[in-house]
Amino acid sequence: MATVVLLGTLDTKGFEYAFIRDEIRTHSGCDTILIDAGVLGTPQIEADILRDQVAAAAGTTIEALVSANDRGKAIEAMANGAADIVRNLFAEGRLHGLLGLGGTGGSSLVTHAMQALPVGVPKLMVSTVASGDTRSFVGAVDITMMYSVVDIAGINRISGRILSNAAAGIAGMAERYTRPVEHGEDRPLIGATMFGVTTPAVTEARGVLERNGYEVLVFHAVGSGGQSMEALASGGFFDGVLDLTTTELADDLVGGVFSAGPDRLEAAGRAGVPQVVSLGALDMVNFGPKSTVPEQFRERNLYVHNPSVTLMRTTPEECAELGRRIGQKLRATKGPVVVFIPRGGVSAIATRGGVFDDEVADKALFDNLLAHLGDKVEVVESDLDINHPEFARAMANRLLELIADHKQKGTAS
Repeated sequence: MATVVLLGTLDTKGFEYAFIRDEIRTHSGCDTILIDAGVLGTPQIEADILRDQVAAAAGTTIEALVSANDRGKAIEAMANGAADIVRNLFAEGRLHGLLGLGGTGGSSLVTHAMQALPVGVPKLMVSTVASGDTRSFVGAVDITMMYSVVDIAGINRISGRILSNAAAGIAGMAERYTRPVEHGEDRPLIGATMFGVTTPAVTEARGVLERNGYEVLVFHAVGSGGQSMEALASGGFFDGVLDLTTTELADDLVGGVFSAGPDRLEAAGRAGVPQVVSLGALDMVNFGPKSTVPEQFRERNLYVHNPSVTLMRTTPEECAELGRRIGQKLRATKGPVVVFIPRGGVSAIATRGGVFDDEVADKALFDNLLAHLGDKVEVVESDLDINHPEFARAMANRLLELIADHKQKGTAS
C-alpha cells in the first residue's frame, strides 16, 4: 500500500490537514502518516508523529523552543527534525509521497524536509507563495509547487476543490511510485550542461555518448539546472560529467539571474567523478526582459535573446576573474578532469563576427584559466568554436576514455 506522509503545523492548519488526509484515504490503496511540526498552539487534530518527536529529532524540546520565543529559530529546528524523520520513514519503506500545506513559514519548513528526500520521490507543496519565485523552496530537487489561490484558512468552495485536487495528485503519484518505471535497460549515467547557445555541441556529444552505451542527463544551465547536476554528482549518480556549459559562474560573479551559487563546478571534483569541462556561454550574463537589466549595466553590450531573456557580454575583467575561479576549482578536483578551450568562440553568438565576438575578453578568459589550472589538469585547445561537431565529438570521446581509465583503476585497486 502506498503511504503519503503529511507534514505541517497542526496548531494552525490542523483542520485543513484533516480534510486532505480524509481525501487521500478515499483513494484505494493509499494510507497516510500525519506529522505535527507545530510549536506554539494546541494541535487541532491528533498526529501520528507528535511535535515532541520532531523536536527531539532536532536535538531540542518544544519547551525550549517556546521559551526562546524566536519563531524563525523554531521553524528551523522543526524543519531539521522533520527532515530527519522523513528520511527515516523513506528508508523504512513507509513513505511513497510527501505533502504539505502552508504560507511562507510552513512552505519553508515542509520543503526543507522534502529536499532531504531523493529525486523521484513524489513531493507536493500546496502554498500561498507558489505563484511567485519558488527557487528557495524547490532547490535542486523535484518539488511540485501548487498555488493555493486563497489562503489556507478553512475549507470553502475554492480551497476545498484545490485541496481535493492536491489529494488526488499526491495519491496518484504515491501509488505509481510503488511500482517500477519501465524505461528500457539501465545504462550508466553521464551528466551534461546545456544552454540555447551551446545546444548543437551537447546534441552532438550526447549522440556519441549514447551510441557508446551511456544514458545522458542534460541539465539546462539556468541556476537550478546546475544545482541539480551538482546534487546528483554528490550523490554518486554519474559515471562521468560533460560540463560543457559553465555559464552559471558568470551570473554568480556579476549578478545575473541564472546563478547556481559560488560552489558550482565543485561537486563532481569532490566526488572524484571523471569530468570534461569547457567554457560554454561564459561570454554572457543573463537578465530578464530588457527593462529589468540593472541601471549600471544599461550601456553594456546587450542582446535580446527573447522577450524574457536579455544577455550581457562579459568584459575582459570579468572574464579574467572567471578564468581564475575555474582554474582554482579544477586544480583542486580529486578525479580526472580535462579542460577543452574553444578559441573559435564559447557560444553560438561569440564566434567571429557574432554579436558577442570579443577577442580581448576571450583572451583574458583563456589566459587566466591556463595560469591557474596548475600542471596536473589536462588541457585541449582548439581553433574551433564550441558548437563545431568535431569539437563536440572530441569532448565526448575524451570523456569516454577518462571513464574507462577510471573504471580500470578502480577494478585494479
